[in-house]
Amino acid sequence: MANNIRRGEAILSLKPNSIFILRDNVLEWLDSEQTKPTESEIDAEVTKLQTAYDAKEYQRKRKDKYDALNQFELISDDAINGTTTHKDAIVAIKSEFPKP
Repeated sequence: MANNIRRGEAILSLKPNSIFILRDNVLEWLDSEQTKPTESEIDAEVTKLQTAYDAKEYQRKRKDKYDALNQFELISDDAINGTTTHKDAIVAIKSEFPKP
């Protein structure tokens, strides 16, 4: 599940609620309230946002696995049967996708 942070996302991160047009990677600044970010500021923000996104890959992978579990049923069965199936499944997912 790759994600490439786009320049528009970086611009909005730097200058929230700004007004601009970005066509074919050419920025037309229409905002009279905020100053236009420099190319180096935009590039640095793209890198920062991409790094933050990449650092949370384990969370996205864990969530996919968690969502595949029928957690309510596992918890209920564990309560009835005195088992730890749910807890074991969660521990296995965390082991498969550890925090960096």
